[in-house]
Amino acid sequence: MRVLPLDSDAADLAVAGGKGASLARLSRAGLPVPGGFHLTTAAYRDFVARDGLQDEIMKAVAEAAPEEAARRIAGLFAARELPDETAGEIRRAHAALGPDVPVAVRSSATAEDLPEMSFAGQQDTYLNIRGEALPDAVKRCWASLWTARAIAYRAHHRVPQGEVALAVVVQELVDADAAGVLFTADPVSGARDRLVINASWGLGEAVVGGQVTPDTVVVSGGRVVDERVADKTVMTVRTPDGTREEPVPADRRRTPVLDAAQAVRLAALGTEIQRLYGMPMDIEWALRDGRLLILQARPITGLRQPVEEWNDSLGDMCLWTAANLGEAIPDVMTPCTWSLVQIFIREAMSASSIPGFALVGNIGGRFYMNLSVAYTLARAVGAGGRLGAIEQVFGRLPAGLEVPLLPGSRWRIIRAVVPTAVRLRRRVRANTRRLPAFAATARERCERLKARAEGAGSAGELAGLWEAELLPYLVEACQMLEAAGRQGGSSLVMTRERLAKLAGEVAAEAMLTGANAGGELASLGPIVGLGKLAAGEIDRDAFARMYGHRGPHEFEVSTPRPGEDPAWIDAQLAGAHERTDTLLNRQREAREAAWARFAQRYPGKVDRMREQVRRWNAIVRDRETTRSEVVRVFWALRAFVLRAGELTGHGDDLFFLSVQEIVDVLRGHADALDRVPARRATYELYAGLPAYPTLIVGAFDPVRWAADPDRRGDIFDARGGSAPIGDTVSGFPGAPGVVEGVARIIERPEDGDRLKPGEILVTTLTNIGWTPMFPRAAAVVTDMGAPLSHASIVARELGIPAVVGTGNATVRLRDGDRVRVDGERGTVEVLES
Repeated sequence: MRVLPLDSDAADLAVAGGKGASLARLSRAGLPVPGGFHLTTAAYRDFVARDGLQDEIMKAVAEAAPEEAARRIAGLFAARELPDETAGEIRRAHAALGPDVPVAVRSSATAEDLPEMSFAGQQDTYLNIRGEALPDAVKRCWASLWTARAIAYRAHHRVPQGEVALAVVVQELVDADAAGVLFTADPVSGARDRLVINASWGLGEAVVGGQVTPDTVVVSGGRVVDERVADKTVMTVRTPDGTREEPVPADRRRTPVLDAAQAVRLAALGTEIQRLYGMPMDIEWALRDGRLLILQARPITGLRQPVEEWNDSLGDMCLWTAANLGEAIPDVMTPCTWSLVQIFIREAMSASSIPGFALVGNIGGRFYMNLSVAYTLARAVGAGGRLGAIEQVFGRLPAGLEVPLLPGSRWRIIRAVVPTAVRLRRRVRANTRRLPAFAATARERCERLKARAEGAGSAGELAGLWEAELLPYLVEACQMLEAAGRQGGSSLVMTRERLAKLAGEVAAEAMLTGANAGGELASLGPIVGLGKLAAGEIDRDAFARMYGHRGPHEFEVSTPRPGEDPAWIDAQLAGAHERTDTLLNRQREAREAAWARFAQRYPGKVDRMREQVRRWNAIVRDRETTRSEVVRVFWALRAFVLRAGELTGHGDDLFFLSVQEIVDVLRGHADALDRVPARRATYELYAGLPAYPTLIVGAFDPVRWAADPDRRGDIFDARGGSAPIGDTVSGFPGAPGVVEGVARIIERPEDGDRLKPGEILVTTLTNIGWTPMFPRAAAVVTDMGAPLSHASIVARELGIPAVVGTGNATVRLRDGDRVRVDGERGTVEVLES
C-alpha cells in the first residue's frame, strides 16, 4: 500500500519511517496532531526500482564524494515522473483533507528519529504546498534522502546505504501564530524535572533552523520557574507560493510568545507524550488561535544522564574547610564511601558536634568539615580566647574573615552538648584503657574479616557478616581513634605552645620530634618499612601486610589499594631514597642538642617537660596507629563491596549505593539500583571539576565556580568581599630550616617521579600517599595544612623545612622557580623565575 491514513496501525518504522510512525502513534493516542496521510516506503521503493534508478544511486554513492554523489542523485530524481498510480493516490488523499488544503510535506526516513541517533534536519521539508505542486514536492523529499550530509552521517554510523528508504508525511499546514520546540528534559543539564520550551512568532522553521533566538521558558512542578524573553528579530510566515522570512513587528520583538498558562498547558502535553514513549522527548509544536498542536515528536538524543545534587553548603550559612581530615579524603567520594565516612565521623568525632547541626558535609562529592560548629562551640563554652588551637589543627583563616556562627543562644548550645560531653568522657576513659590491646590485635582481626568477606559464599552470608562483625568492628576502630585523639585533652596543642614559649620555635620543633623513636609512627611507616625491606629485615609479604592498605586515596573504597597491585612493592623500592636514615639520624642529633640546651637553661623544668613531650609523642603515635587501623578496615570494607558485586552480579554499580543500600540488595531488595545511573553521572560530573577551595562560606555551586575564569582555590565566600590573593607566599612554620632550590609543583602523588632529589615539593596538600617523596625533597610547601597536619608531622620528624597552609603557593609559584623556603618564619621567597 502506497498511502495510509495518518493514524493507521500499519504506519510503523519500516512502512512510515521514524517521523511518520511517531505521528501515527501520537494521533492514535488522541493528541492534537494536524490531519494528514503517509506516503509509505513502498511508494519510494517502487519509484527507485523503475528504470534502474536504485543501481544508479548506489553507483553514485560508491564512486563519488558525498557532495558530488548528492548532486548527481538529485538530477536523477528530477528527471523522472511519479508513476501514475502513485500520483493518483496522493491526489485523492490530499483531496480528502479538504478543498486545496495547504500542506507541509515532510520526509520520514527508516533510520530517523531513533533514540541512539539523530537524523533531524538531514532530509527536506516543504511548506505551503498545494494541488499540482504536491507530486514534485514528494519527489524532492525522496531525493533529500541522498543529501551529502545524510550520506556521510549514515556512513559514519555504519547504516547500510542500500537498505534505507524514505516515507513522506503530508499534513495540513498550521498557519501558526507561534511555534517552537519543547524538550521534556533539560537538554543542557539532563535534569528530568525541568521541561524547556523554545518559542517564537510565526511558523516553527525559524526556530528549528536557528534563524531566530527564541524565548526560553522552563516549567517544573506544574509552574513556570524560569523565563528568558529574547529579542525575536525574524519570523517565518506563509505566502501564496510557499513561505518566507520577514522581520518581527517592533512591538512584538520583546513580547513573551507564551503566557504562563499556555506554557504550563504545553508542558502538560509534553509530559503526556513522554509518558506515551517512556523517555524524554523533543517535540515541535504550534499555536493557532489559542489552540496548541503537536507537529512532531522524537526522542532527545545525546541527553546527559540526570544528576543528583550533593551539596551540604546549601543549608545554614557556615564556614566549611577541606583541611585536616579533608587531606586524608582528598577525592570526590562515591556514595558508598560517603556513607562509610559518615559512620566514621559519627563514631570518631562526636565530641566536636552540636546536636542539630552537621559537623561534616558533602559538597560536590568532596569531604568538608563545618568550622562554624567548632567556633560556635568554643564561644559558647567561653574558650573564644583559645581559637588558636583550632588553627593548629585546621590552619589559619584569612585576615578579616568573619566566621558565621550557628543560630541559637549560648545556653541552648551548652545544654545540647553537655550530655554528649559526659557520655564521651566515660567512653574515652574506657576505650583508652583498651587501646594497647586493640592495637596489638587489630591487624590480624581485620585481615580475618577481609578474608571472610572475600570468601563469603552467598549474599545472605555476606549481609550477615556486615551486620554482625564488619559494622561493629568499624565502630570499634573509630571509637579507638577517638580515644587516641582525646587522651590527654588538649596536650597536642598546649605542649607545643608551652615548649615554643620556653625554648623558641626552632628548638621546640626539634624537641618535639622522636615520635618514631619510641615506636613506629604510622605516617613514616611506609618509608621506614622500605628501608627494612631493602636491608632484609622484613620480607615482601610482611611489608605488604603492614603497609598495603596505606595510600593517597585510602578512604575511597572504589579505588584499589596499593597492596592489590603486584608491581607495587617493586615501584616503591625503585622510588625509595637512601636519605631516610640519614635524615632521621640528623634529626635525632638536632633533638638531643636542643634538649641539652634546654637542660642548661631550665634545669628544674627539664624532667617535667621531657615527660610532657614523651606524652605528646605517645599521643601522636596512638593517633596515627589507630587512624592506620581505621584505614585498614576500609580495605576490608572494599573487599565486602567487591564481593557483594560478584555475588549479586551488579559489579561496581554497588559503589554508587550507600552501604545500607548494598545490604538491602544482598537481602533481595534491589530498588536502589535504579538510582545508580544518576549517581554515577553525578560522580563523574564532580570528579571532572578542579579541586574546590580549601575554605567555603555559604552556598557554593561547584559547576558554576569551575566555569568562572577568576575562580580562587583558597576561599569562596558567598557573601563577597574576600581579600585578594596575596603576592607573598607565607603560612605556618611546619618544620624549621632554610633551604634554597627549584620548586616542583606536583598535583597528584602519582606524578611524584617528577620530583628530583634536592627539589622543593610544592602541592595543594599531602597525606600518607605522598610520604615516599619526602626524603627526596629539600623542603615541602603546601596550600593546605597546619602544625598538626601530615606534611608538618612528617617533615618535622625528617628535619625537612616546611611551610604549610599558605593558601596560594600553587598559584603564586611556577614550576621550575628557584625559591628560598624559611620553615621557621613560614615564608617562601622567589629568587629566580
